[in-house]
Amino acid sequence: MSIGNKQNKSSKHLKRKLEPRHIQMIALGGTIGVGLFMGSASTIKWTGPSVLIAYSIAGVFLYLIMRALGEIIYVHPVEGSFAQFANMYMHPVFGYLTAWANIFQYVVVGMSEVIAIGTYMHFWWPNLPGWIPGLIAILFLCAANLTSVGAFGELEYWFALIKVVTIILMLVAGFGLIVFGIGNGMHPIGISNIWKYGFFTGGVKGFFFALAIVLASYQGIGLVGVAAGEAENPRHTLVKAVQSTVYRILIFYIGAIFVIVSIYPWNKLNDIGSPFVETFAKLGITIAAGIINFVVVTAALSGSNSGIYSASRMSYLLARNHELPRFMMRLNKHGVPCVAVIMISLGIMMGVVLNVVLPIFFKGANEVFVMVYSSSVLPGMVPWFVILISEIIFRKRYGKKIKSHPFRMPFSPYSNYLTLAFLVVTVGFMFLNSETRVPLIIGMAFLIIMTIVYFVKYSDKDKEAPKLFKTK
Repeated sequence: MSIGNKQNKSSKHLKRKLEPRHIQMIALGGTIGVGLFMGSASTIKWTGPSVLIAYSIAGVFLYLIMRALGEIIYVHPVEGSFAQFANMYMHPVFGYLTAWANIFQYVVVGMSEVIAIGTYMHFWWPNLPGWIPGLIAILFLCAANLTSVGAFGELEYWFALIKVVTIILMLVAGFGLIVFGIGNGMHPIGISNIWKYGFFTGGVKGFFFALAIVLASYQGIGLVGVAAGEAENPRHTLVKAVQSTVYRILIFYIGAIFVIVSIYPWNKLNDIGSPFVETFAKLGITIAAGIINFVVVTAALSGSNSGIYSASRMSYLLARNHELPRFMMRLNKHGVPCVAVIMISLGIMMGVVLNVVLPIFFKGANEVFVMVYSSSVLPGMVPWFVILISEIIFRKRYGKKIKSHPFRMPFSPYSNYLTLAFLVVTVGFMFLNSETRVPLIIGMAFLIIMTIVYFVKYSDKDKEAPKLFKTK
């Protein structure tokens, strides 16, 4: 059984209702999440100011992955993109595994964000049970996703815009402190803190530990590929999104981290809480903590919103090809896979249950969040491996026919091999790190189980990858 070789007999299809501005913000906002606002101090802890290099290296390799994705999407702008490509150019088992990995990733991310929402609401309502805001959030997001794909796009647009504006304000404020001393008695802080207390403070091991965490913060970048089947004028829109998004992300991530490690000695970051809060506080903005808390709540809502969207579309794809019950591909009048949206929302709602149960066994909600979220990292990397390998085969098969392709992967296949090696090394260091080892094993166990399920289920059926099919 394979993804892509069976067509929906229904006259209904997913509708192309995502506008260019939606795609741009989906691509950008998908990677700017809670990790940057609240977790930046953790990555700096491992390797000090050299985390700037970690973000730069990760950004370069993610750019190559997105270029590889863009090259194939330009020819095949289909729903489920990388899961389809795995089936078309590798083997049906990889299409199956990629779709399930994507569902697992975004359900788990959604669960962790629901847990986070309950935690953040304690800032304003300390006695409010964490499961209540989590439940309200998931019901609201489920209803919005059922309304239309445009409603999802609109929500994601505004969620992403809030995050982007906050980072821009933080960059402006930070450079004001560094260059002009605004908020510091007009005494410029300068950038000496970057090297004053050490640069590569954690050695090679610490650098690669931080690199693994940095990569995890980028895993939402593939969301633009999932949106390919519902984008207006997909070739132009998606290529433009891929071209611009990585540059913007590098500016926001590296710019924000540069400001943070310039203003504060890296070894004091654990004492100040969120660096974003402290940066605003230095300018005399007394409600800085409330502002950042609001932004982080929107980031968590964005993560859950993306989880419902992406996982429901992969579920639709699996159902269309008889990997899930056919009722999962039922579309409402707005062209939304309504049953899939509801089922995924119920799965993410398990985060509400975990928010009640797991604190009994862990010290606090933060540990619960980290444990649940980290389990999504390896499955979240599966599409990256698939994209890189699929592009190599795609280029071998159609290289001569796509010489005029306007968005070719640079230096292929050598850039593919280098990026694959980088991902493998990073996963190896995740296993060596005691803080990421257990979540990595959980993700690995899921992938192994789903692979076994596939071969047991289809042991007597033809597993030859299907021929390239025409896209509408």
